[in-house]
Amino acid sequence: MLHAPQSPLLPAARAMAPLAAEHSAAAEERRRLHPAVAEALIAAGFPRHFAPDLPDRSPGTFTGLVEAVAALGEGCASAAWVASVTASAGRLTAHLPEQGRAAVWEKGEGTVVAAGLMPSGTARRVPGGWRVRGEWAYISGVDFAGWTLLAARTEEAGRPNVRVFAVPRADHTVVDAWFVIGMRGTGSHTVVLDEDVVVPDERSVPLAAILRGRPAAADAPCHRMPLKAGNGLTLTAPLLGAARGALGRWRELTGAKLAAPGGAISDGPGPVPYEQAFSRAEGELDAVELLLGRAAGVVDRGGVTSVETARNARDCALAAERLATVVDGLLRTAGTRAQSEAEALQRHWRDVNCGAGHSGLQWAPAASTYARLAGAVGR
Repeated sequence: MLHAPQSPLLPAARAMAPLAAEHSAAAEERRRLHPAVAEALIAAGFPRHFAPDLPDRSPGTFTGLVEAVAALGEGCASAAWVASVTASAGRLTAHLPEQGRAAVWEKGEGTVVAAGLMPSGTARRVPGGWRVRGEWAYISGVDFAGWTLLAARTEEAGRPNVRVFAVPRADHTVVDAWFVIGMRGTGSHTVVLDEDVVVPDERSVPLAAILRGRPAAADAPCHRMPLKAGNGLTLTAPLLGAARGALGRWRELTGAKLAAPGGAISDGPGPVPYEQAFSRAEGELDAVELLLGRAAGVVDRGGVTSVETARNARDCALAAERLATVVDGLLRTAGTRAQSEAEALQRHWRDVNCGAGHSGLQWAPAASTYARLAGAVGR
């Protein structure tokens, strides 16, 4: 456990996990969350967890988010992924000017924000704002988001730049384009803006400001931190939950095998006792939890250094690798039944491997950046 008893997200996540699991097959088929799950996710408080400026509440912590997302992920990784990334997108709105923040959160705690920070569009200056156009792929949860943050290339003072624009749902089109092997229920479709969309200045912020993480009007540690210090946490927490779910289902599937003489399961060239396979898998998950717990504690404390930012990114990439290895082993040793299309174990396996392939969880760049900043290699 990551020990965040103060967070109301954890009991809410545990309460909705069975509902998410119940609708996981439908979410895969529809390639978006079931409406009942989306409503429960909003009611639980995930999209508003880090929201700035909401009355009578303070922004939450990364420790609380990671623990709750992992608990939800045991039932459905897609629901956990959407819960996590919409919380992350809501956090980014703290960087908008005051009028922009007020516009996004005008409807209060039921607001859902999605985000696409790859600069897949372009924006040009017009009186009072920016004319934005382009296509942004892989926007998780966009089907039920009221606002989407979209990054676009600009030219300012004769130099290239990238800005992020807050765009309401009515101003963009969603193209059904999410056909993947895992995380099918996330509804990570494509957003399209045409040339008629003008975003006012108060709903725009330079991407560099978000990357630095020092908004002028926000004091909470979750807002005043470099993007890369916490971004990996929001991507890895759903995978931890899915791997836990895989281990639980593996135990159920291998129960019959244990009744056989010797109580062993097959793994590679020779028999491996159940106890060893189980202990190794659970130990790996415990180690990942410790890594994520430390990373979450760093950002919750505040004052994150560049080395700590790089270490957090390294640890999240390492965690994703370890989780993928764990579920690979569980699927191989659970027997043919585990590979049935209707079997939860193979769904968890697909989800973890799909999520671990995210660009924000790649080992090579994270490891190289950390090694350079830690002084382990020459510059």
